[in-house]
Amino acid sequence: MKSIKVSILGKQYPLKVADSEVENMEKIAQFVDEKFKLYRRELNKQPESTIMVLAALSIAEELFELRQSANEIHDNEKKLMESVNYSLEKLLEDIS
Repeated sequence: MKSIKVSILGKQYPLKVADSEVENMEKIAQFVDEKFKLYRRELNKQPESTIMVLAALSIAEELFELRQSANEIHDNEKKLMESVNYSLEKLLEDIS
């Protein structure tokens, strides 16, 4: 494990991550920080806690949409493979 510090909205947060995850965690923290800053610019009169919650909900929404897309792709791949297998079986039967 490696200790790192990430900055989100100007505050430092110490984290312990696997050595192999340092770069990835820094990118994630940068993404979160940028999202929070975007919401802070758009909602400058709102309390920081509100901005952070709205930004977190936005990030979660993106995650859910990507998961749904991935599941749809997986389902389509499965249907395609079933169709290909059926077609191959039919072709083999016709050849026999």
